[in-house]
Amino acid sequence: MADNIACSVNEQLDSNEQDTGHVNIEGRVEISPKKVNLDSETEMVTVGINEIRRDILQVKQGLFQNEDDDINDSGTDYVTGDKPGTLLQRAERVGDVALPDTFQTDQLLYYERFKAYQDYMLGDAKTSEVWAFTSDYLEKVVEPCDWRALWCTDVFDVLVEVVDVDYKQLKAKVELVLPLQCERKGCELTEESMKELLEVTQHKVPLQEVHAVYDDSGDFDQTALAVEHLRFFCRHIWRKWDEEDEDDDFDYFVRCVEPRLRLHYDILEDRVPAGLVAEYHAALRRCSEKFREFSSLRNGISSDAESELNDVSMVEGLKMCEQMEALKRKLRIIENPLLRYVLGYRGNSGQLSYCAKGPRPTGARVVHVVSSSMTVGLLHKLMADKLSPDFSGEEFELQFYSDPLPALNSCYEGDAVIVCPGHYHVTGSISIPDSVEVEGYGQPDEVVIEQKCKGDTFIETSGANIRISNLKFIQHDAIAGIFCVRQGKLEMENCVLQCETTGVIVRTSAQLSMNMCDLYGAKGAGLEVYLGSICSLVGNGIHHCKEGILIKDFADELDTMPKITMIKNVIHNNEGYGVILVKPENDPRSGSATAHATEEAEDGNVEEEVPENGELKDEGRECGTPLVTVEECPSDPRPPRRRSGVPPEFTEGNDAIKRELAATSAKKRRLQRSRAQGPGVTQTDHTLLSQDMFVSIEDNQFRRNGKGSFGTFLY
Repeated sequence: MADNIACSVNEQLDSNEQDTGHVNIEGRVEISPKKVNLDSETEMVTVGINEIRRDILQVKQGLFQNEDDDINDSGTDYVTGDKPGTLLQRAERVGDVALPDTFQTDQLLYYERFKAYQDYMLGDAKTSEVWAFTSDYLEKVVEPCDWRALWCTDVFDVLVEVVDVDYKQLKAKVELVLPLQCERKGCELTEESMKELLEVTQHKVPLQEVHAVYDDSGDFDQTALAVEHLRFFCRHIWRKWDEEDEDDDFDYFVRCVEPRLRLHYDILEDRVPAGLVAEYHAALRRCSEKFREFSSLRNGISSDAESELNDVSMVEGLKMCEQMEALKRKLRIIENPLLRYVLGYRGNSGQLSYCAKGPRPTGARVVHVVSSSMTVGLLHKLMADKLSPDFSGEEFELQFYSDPLPALNSCYEGDAVIVCPGHYHVTGSISIPDSVEVEGYGQPDEVVIEQKCKGDTFIETSGANIRISNLKFIQHDAIAGIFCVRQGKLEMENCVLQCETTGVIVRTSAQLSMNMCDLYGAKGAGLEVYLGSICSLVGNGIHHCKEGILIKDFADELDTMPKITMIKNVIHNNEGYGVILVKPENDPRSGSATAHATEEAEDGNVEEEVPENGELKDEGRECGTPLVTVEECPSDPRPPRRRSGVPPEFTEGNDAIKRELAATSAKKRRLQRSRAQGPGVTQTDHTLLSQDMFVSIEDNQFRRNGKGSFGTFLY
C-alpha cells in the first residue's frame, strides 16, 4: 500500500511540478501554501494520512531519509509537527475516575524500537556513554515545558503539568493540576498530601513515569514516543550491572540492546518455550538480587585495608562475583538467538504436569479404539486382524473414541491404543506418563494425527516403556519439539514425523529407540540428544532439517556422555551438518593430551591417516570406528582414488574425509582466533565418530548436507 501511495504522490508532483515547494522522501510532501488549493487538498491529506498510518509505520519511512538534513533529524522521522495531526493512537483509560487519555505507545513494532535505539538514541555508544547519548537524544525531541501528562506509579495516577525537563537526570519538573484529578490504587490521597509529596521530591519525578496526555494536533507525538523509548529501555533493556561491565570498548547496542530486544519480542510472539521464559526471568531476578547484595557488601567495606572484617567481606564478595558471572553468562546464552537455539534449557521447567497412574485398581487392561466413524465392516476386519489375535484375554476391555487425545488421557499402565485410518486434529499437547502401546491400524500416511494449536511439545513421554508405531504426526505453529522423551523409554517404529521447530528431544537419562522412521521439516535439529541418554537409530531417514542430529554437551562433570547407536540411517539434505556436537570451548573433562593433540591438528603438524580398510581409528580405543559412507565434497574437482578390494562408495567417502581434513586445517585456525569475537564457532570435525559416545555406527549414509557430515559447535 505504501508503494501505491508513493506512486500517487509522484504522479501528483509530475502533474503539478510548478506548484510544489519540495519533497521530503521520509514519507511527507511539503507543499507551498501560496500555490495550493486548500479547499481541494486539505481533506485528501487528512483522510489519507489516517488511512495509511499503520502501513507507513511498518515500512518505516526513515529508510529513505535525507542524510543531509541532520539538523531537523528528530529521531522519530515518521512523526513530526509539520503533519496536520497526530499519527499515534489514543489509549483510552478504563476506570471509575475520569482522567484524560494518553498516547498509545506501548504497542510499537520491533523494527520501530530497533531503529530508534540504533539510529537516534544510542548509536555506537559504549556502555559508559549510554546515559550521555540518551540525554542528548531526549533534549532534541522532548518538549521542555507546557504539556500535560499523567504521573503513573504503583499506588496512584495523577494529572500534572510539565514545566521543565532535566535531561541529564532524566527527570521532569511538574506542577499539580487543580482541581486534583487522581486515580488511587489502594491508598487514600488528598490534594494536600499530593502537594507535600511533590515538595519532598522538589517537584521532580522520573521521566519514564510520565505519560503525555493525548493531543490530536501532533505537537507532542515526538515527546510521547521519546519518553516511551526511555521507559522501555529502563524496564526491559538496561541492567544495573551493565555499567560495571569490563567490555566497555564494544558497541552497547550490538552487544546488549539488539539481543535483549529480539528476545522480548520473541517472547511476546510465542516463539520461545514457556519453560525457557520462566528460566530466563528466574535467572534475571536472582542476578538482580545478587547484585544488590554485592553492592551493599561493597559499600560496607571500610577504608582500613588491614581490617579482619574486610578480609571476610572480600571473600564473600568474590563468591558473589562468581555467582553473578554464572548467572550473567546464562542470561547471555538465552538472549543470544543462536545460543538459545543450540543450548536450549536443561531444567524441567515447561514439563507437562501429568503423573503416572500405574495399573488400574481393578487389574483390568483396556484397548482404546480410536475411529472417526466406526462401521460394521471396519470393526469386523479390526477384530479379525488385530483384536482377536493380540487382545483376546479376559483381562482386556474395549472402549471406543473418536479423538485420540481423550483416549490417551484415559490410559493406565499396560493399556493399548489402536488408531484406525483417518486424519485426526488434536487441539492440545499429549502426555504419556505410563507404559502403553499406541499403534496405527494401517500405513503411516493413512493414520495421521495433526496438532492444530500452538504449544510447546506436541507429545511428551515419561513412561518406563512406551511403544508407538505406524502413525504419522504433523506439527504446526509450534515453539518446541514434536516429541520429547522426558524420562523412561520410547520405542518408535515405522512412523513419519513432519516437524515444525525441533524434531525429537531425548533428555538426560531417557532412552529412545527409533526404527524405520522418517523425520523431516525441523527448523532446528531433527534429533536433539542430551548427556546421559541412550539412543538407538536403525534404518531412519532424517532430512530437510536445520541440523540432522544435535548432541548437547554442557561440560557438567556429573553427566556422562550419551550412548548412541546408528545403523543404516540416511541423513541427507539438511541445511547444516548431518551430526553436530555442541560443547564448551574449555571442557573441564578434556585432558591435556587431548588439548595438545587438538592444537597440533589445528596447526597442521599432525597428518591424519585413513587406513585402507576404511576405518577411522582412535588410539584410546582398542577397535576402530565402523564404516561410514559420506558424499564426495562437491567443490573438489579431482576424481576420487579407488583401492582394490574396497567398495567404490566407501573409498570415495574415505578419500573425501581425508581431503576435507587437509583443506580445513587453515580454516580451523582462523576460527580459533575469532572465537572471542562471536557467540560461538561451528567447525567441521571428522574425529567426532571416534568418540566414546558412539557405541556402534554401521552403514550410515550422509548426503548433501549443507556444511558436511560432522561438525562441532564451540561456545
